[in-house]
Amino acid sequence: MAFAIPLFLAFMGAEWWYARKSGKRYFNFRNSVSNINVGIAERLLDTFTTGMFFFVYQYLYHHFALFHFKPSVLQWIALLLCTDFVWYWYHRLAHEMNIFWAAHVVHHQSEDFNYTVSARITVFQALIRTGFWSILPVLGFTPGMITSMLLVHGLYPFFIHTRAIGKLGFLEYILVTPSHHRVHHASDEEYLDKNYGDVFIIWDKVFGTFVEETHAPTYGLTKPLNSHSFLWQHFHFYLELLQGVRQTQGLTRKLKLVFGKPDLLDPAIRPRLEERYLLRNDMVQATRRLHDYVVIQLVVMLTGLFTFLLLEHYVPVVVQVLIALFIFITLINCGAILEQRRWVFYLEYARATLLFIAAWYFFPYAVLLWVPALALPMALYYDARLKERYLRLVYGRV
Repeated sequence: MAFAIPLFLAFMGAEWWYARKSGKRYFNFRNSVSNINVGIAERLLDTFTTGMFFFVYQYLYHHFALFHFKPSVLQWIALLLCTDFVWYWYHRLAHEMNIFWAAHVVHHQSEDFNYTVSARITVFQALIRTGFWSILPVLGFTPGMITSMLLVHGLYPFFIHTRAIGKLGFLEYILVTPSHHRVHHASDEEYLDKNYGDVFIIWDKVFGTFVEETHAPTYGLTKPLNSHSFLWQHFHFYLELLQGVRQTQGLTRKLKLVFGKPDLLDPAIRPRLEERYLLRNDMVQATRRLHDYVVIQLVVMLTGLFTFLLLEHYVPVVVQVLIALFIFITLINCGAILEQRRWVFYLEYARATLLFIAAWYFFPYAVLLWVPALALPMALYYDARLKERYLRLVYGRV
């Protein structure tokens, strides 16, 4: 899967080039960075969870399988149809139940619609989908077949997240096309909660959730998030749901809220949570320095992720954990910089600490202990001056 990264980046670059040459504003810098950041986190965590998912399928197949299908052309076709059918219902319930929407909402936060949006998948969604797809080994499909199919099935949706492709003739009646999926990502009332299919559009037509694209959609949430914070994007709806449950009386009503539609949640909850947790800094305008620093970090993360995935079987577990933590702190750093937070300076201490631990792991020499012994007191003594210069360097002015 390591080589999927440059492949997807190439398509994103081609779409950006096409949009720029044709004068179409398909891309927003901050939105695109936020989209890719979410994808980096998901791809990184997948390296630690994929094995667990396979074990779940294997356990269910050996202990609960109703049948035992052997790989054949017909079985592969049947698996494709079953996988897509299960996806439809997972996707539909992810929009209709708050407990699932809390994970899926991240995918719909972007107000752009381009290939970078396809990266907005979280590991929470992967966990929920595994629960739905666990029916496949019980039906009798082997874990190897399921894993292979999910890889192929997971590639197709990338190509339907684009405005650069119009309607595709007769394929519109069979497959989920970019036109169909643009409707799904729309916040227009007539488009809401439609076109849930992943590969085949037939399920939407059978179950009455199909709508044709008749006008250019408005993308994003019905109530825009207006935040590029990596952490807030992932957890804001969980906090909203928790607060909603707390202020709801009675167990039955609490359960109805958790398993009911997002419309049931009090819309006044989010502004209160934003006031408490999402301190904004609108005084500092974005600068070229800020953009450059974010791009540099993005390039470093993508390069590191590619190398990590390529060599993961040769990298010690300790180093894997250190790399993962470094990338996650960098993701939080990028989101905080886009939000122009002042506390972003202290994340540099965290990254420096991880680099030192990695150096100590490979070179466990006592002389290295002098580095933090000297650096820490100096950093504390010059903290205010270092912070001011760092913020000036990144934001241009403080």
